[in-house]
Amino acid sequence: MQRTLRPKRFNQLWPFYLLAAPGILYFVIFHYIPMSGLVLAFKEYSPFKGIINSPWAGLDNFRQFFGTSDFYNLLKNTLLISLLNLVIYFPFTIILSLLLNELRLKVFKRASQTIVYLPHFLSWVVIYGITISFFGPSGVINHYLTEWFGGSANFLVSNEWFRPLVIFQSIWKDAGWGTIIFLAALAGINPEQYEAAKVDGANRFQNIWHITLPGIKSTIVILLLLRLGSSMDSNFMQIFLMTNSLNLDVSNVFDLFVYHIGLEQFNYSFAITVGMFKSVASLILVLGANYAAKLLGEEGIF
Repeated sequence: MQRTLRPKRFNQLWPFYLLAAPGILYFVIFHYIPMSGLVLAFKEYSPFKGIINSPWAGLDNFRQFFGTSDFYNLLKNTLLISLLNLVIYFPFTIILSLLLNELRLKVFKRASQTIVYLPHFLSWVVIYGITISFFGPSGVINHYLTEWFGGSANFLVSNEWFRPLVIFQSIWKDAGWGTIIFLAALAGINPEQYEAAKVDGANRFQNIWHITLPGIKSTIVILLLLRLGSSMDSNFMQIFLMTNSLNLDVSNVFDLFVYHIGLEQFNYSFAITVGMFKSVASLILVLGANYAAKLLGEEGIF
């Protein structure tokens, strides 16, 4: 019975398989095939000897990585930036989505959405240039600080200001773009629920708390889990542009460390070791968060 149904089912669904083929090929070519290079983490790789002929190092690279004095500082800096993104950037995206959803004038709503989407299409180099224009030594903010208070602040070379500026850049550039999925989820809420709540005398804030947020709760959980999966990753280009010798104590994250070790010092095995640690740690975070979500009654991502 199954043998007779399978060809028929494939004939019916082949357009969907064809549509999915480019995405599958992308992940196979650029994500799965390169995983064979993880073997370099267990070797003393030399470009002249090649992958096969390079001598085995066992777990020496991992011992060196965990034993280095930079490890705990790299871990702290990476996790702090990820935590700030979870605590500030992620909720801000939800709040912005709720505000856009509450706009009733369609022309103003579309214009507002366009305005908040636009920064996403700017490169980080442009964003950094705008940051210098505002927060640089001769920027707009220091100009007014000097004029009003007789002094200026070293925003771009300060350890204290590095993380706030990075989070501010992320919000300004990508918060609007991040509202797309939430707005799609909001569009799926049954409008009859709002009508029933209006009859019961509920105001807008009560509608948001009792109808809107519960309606997108599953979307929030899934996106939160996906963000936890990339918590060991930092936006390399953003961090690279904002880093200098005076704020390196707080800006040195795993991605920047891999760049210096792998591309500047040509220590490929050690760089791959760091990348492998990041991947395993991210996997553990996702599995743990997914398990916790299921305990709380949510579906999770798998």
